[in-house]
Amino acid sequence: MTILQNRTEYEIHGCVVCARLFNVLVVYARDHHIVRCTVTNPGGHVVPDPHHLLVACDSHSAEEVASAHERWLEINGRG
Repeated sequence: MTILQNRTEYEIHGCVVCARLFNVLVVYARDHHIVRCTVTNPGGHVVPDPHHLLVACDSHSAEEVASAHERWLEINGRG
């Protein structure tokens, strides 16, 4: 019997609005899909996106984050 193990990594991601850097703890499945992630330093949170790990500062409004996320999707050919 083979035990499948997830891989845990620390990564640095910039705020989708202002590019402030955050440390993110990410758990990847063996197929490289994100199982779980969390911002480990204060003042930031993960932005829900089904395909990419994005973060934003807690100080930005929901409208600012949504607008920046839409721009990010358009720039990266996903909008």
